[in-house]
Amino acid sequence: MILAIGLLLVMALTWQRTSTAAAGPTRWPIKHVVIIVKENRSFDQLFGRFPGADGARTASDRGRAIPLTQAVMRMPGELPHHYTDALSDWDGGRMDGFDRGALSRAYAFSQMRPEQIPNYWRWARDFVLSDRFFSSAQGPSFPNHLFTIAAQSAGVHDVPWNTAARGPATSWGCDAPPTERVTVSLPDGDRSRVAPCFDIPTEGDLLSAAGVDWAAYAAGSDQRGYIWSAFDAVRHIRDTPAWHQHIRPVDDLIDDIARDRLPAVTWVTPTFDSSDHPEGGTNLCTGENWSTRVIDAVMRSPEWADTAVFLTWDDWGGFYDHVPPPQVDGFGFGFRVPLLVISPYARTGVVDHRLGEFSSILRFVEDNWGIRERLTARDRDASDLSYDFDFRQQPRPPDPLPLRTDCAAYRVAPMPAGAGPPGAASSASS
Repeated sequence: MILAIGLLLVMALTWQRTSTAAAGPTRWPIKHVVIIVKENRSFDQLFGRFPGADGARTASDRGRAIPLTQAVMRMPGELPHHYTDALSDWDGGRMDGFDRGALSRAYAFSQMRPEQIPNYWRWARDFVLSDRFFSSAQGPSFPNHLFTIAAQSAGVHDVPWNTAARGPATSWGCDAPPTERVTVSLPDGDRSRVAPCFDIPTEGDLLSAAGVDWAAYAAGSDQRGYIWSAFDAVRHIRDTPAWHQHIRPVDDLIDDIARDRLPAVTWVTPTFDSSDHPEGGTNLCTGENWSTRVIDAVMRSPEWADTAVFLTWDDWGGFYDHVPPPQVDGFGFGFRVPLLVISPYARTGVVDHRLGEFSSILRFVEDNWGIRERLTARDRDASDLSYDFDFRQQPRPPDPLPLRTDCAAYRVAPMPAGAGPPGAASSASS
């Protein structure tokens, strides 16, 4: 028995040494960063009722106060959230333009109760929840996902469009069909429609130059959710061996965590059904369970001891939020989204009121690994989120959460009269 216990301790120490050595020297005791980007939820929609947070229980609808009703777990369609919709909702900072038609009137002015998303709220209570964290761009998924890897959107405000099919694109990157175009705003004020394939520097490039390994787990080209594979839109990664070196199937993620295969820095975007995306009957309960599986896997792995998980959502998805986003340049900030910081070194039960955006996560990575080069003014000016940690504290033990067993009980909410067919309101801005 004593020999067996000793062998297990040696194995555990060996795993930890392997994991730490692979990560390289760091400023803080964080050797692994996991960045999980989910879909389309504003802060007020998920955490507007969280104690101590700057949340709202009522909304302003063109100056008229209305209650935020209890949200549904399965939306009948997605709310309008293109770039022009963002400007309308924002309304010059008045935050009162969210009524965009029947679907918005029924569902944009809603928020979750704690019992509807128990694990998200449990992590917020046990770790750090930021209530001053904003999406980087006024607009939908494509520009914001680019910001999560590059601290810029390559001049893009909106999503690509397939001009031949006259409909939404199924790939947002260098492998898109030749008829796919996205509008780019140029520094001189002109606009141009180009293929969604750019040569912008990314955080992956900075990490590679510093000798720090990285990977991005995303849906494959044959899966819904491939559009969120942000490195697909970066030519010098998509069209070179770097694609096969660094881009991995998201279906392999949990197994790779269990086998201690994660590199120092990992981006994660889920497949559509697990993304929390409020469209066409997708189930938020299913999405929360996927998040739980991933974070539980990290907690059960040897990597937990030196990992920081940043869990956030890419844009507001058309849901109400009451806090006007600061406008720091021609692209944003966009609307508030939640950020959960989960780590054995994360502070306990803290609501972080400091300003942040997706570039803040990149700045944390840069400062942790001693990378002095910056991608843009965004990561140069960003806070590094180190105040969400106490690196002097005894590392916290893992605390995996149970999966929910009630997901099948939720039914798709009704489409309100006059709302049109599912998805018609937003034309797949995702």
